[in-house]
Amino acid sequence: MIVDSHCHLDRLDFDKLDLNLDQVLDKARAKQVEHFLCVSVTLDQFPSMLDKIKHYNDVSASCGVHPLDQKDALNKQQLIDLASHEKVVAIGETGLDYYYSQDTHAVQQASFVGHIEVANELQKPLIIHTRDAREDTINLMREHKAENCGGVLHCFTEDWDMAKKAIDMGFYISISGIVTFKNAVELKEVVKQIPLDRLLIETDSPYLAPVPYRGKTNQPAYVEDVAYYISELKGINFNELAKATTDNFYSLFKLAAKG
Repeated sequence: MIVDSHCHLDRLDFDKLDLNLDQVLDKARAKQVEHFLCVSVTLDQFPSMLDKIKHYNDVSASCGVHPLDQKDALNKQQLIDLASHEKVVAIGETGLDYYYSQDTHAVQQASFVGHIEVANELQKPLIIHTRDAREDTINLMREHKAENCGGVLHCFTEDWDMAKKAIDMGFYISISGIVTFKNAVELKEVVKQIPLDRLLIETDSPYLAPVPYRGKTNQPAYVEDVAYYISELKGINFNELAKATTDNFYSLFKLAAKG
């Protein structure tokens, strides 16, 4: 059995998929997916996200603000209040994304620090988004003691040096369908080096569908394709990859393993 450690179920276009949420989850369960982590990107939309998933025992939630959605200062008290819900197992996604305008760097950094502080206060792990911000991401993690709450660098696309620095702080590295893309040459080499006990898998659906679905709407069922690809890349049995990443997920997010 496998886990989709990062998906946005509330962002799926069900009309395009010609499926409802029950059917999306059932399709994934038929592909050996036994748990889903539905990840928040804004605080304002968190209550509606939670309402969509609260009845599913195999769906957990995170609470936080994506760096590209952080337009104003983070409301830390609002984050604490929302993230204290029993369904919430993680803080985020948060982090730094410098791919676009430099004008947002300061507010992103302040938000990231606030998320780290809340994660340490609530003792819930961080889900970190990082793009083109390697040095600042690691420096803020170190400066604000992110190792005390732990977490994961999700949908990882950076280099091995950054991955190793995060791993040395006790963090996990999560790999999405991007690794199946033909041009993801460096990422494939990074994945080969990630220790099995520090690895997670995800879809980040509805974004970044893996080959052979690239260009289509991503969905949690496709995490099986990611798992198969990574197992071949690392030269290990699929079941070994599945067990390790599933065990890692339950350990990081402090959830009872199935079965």
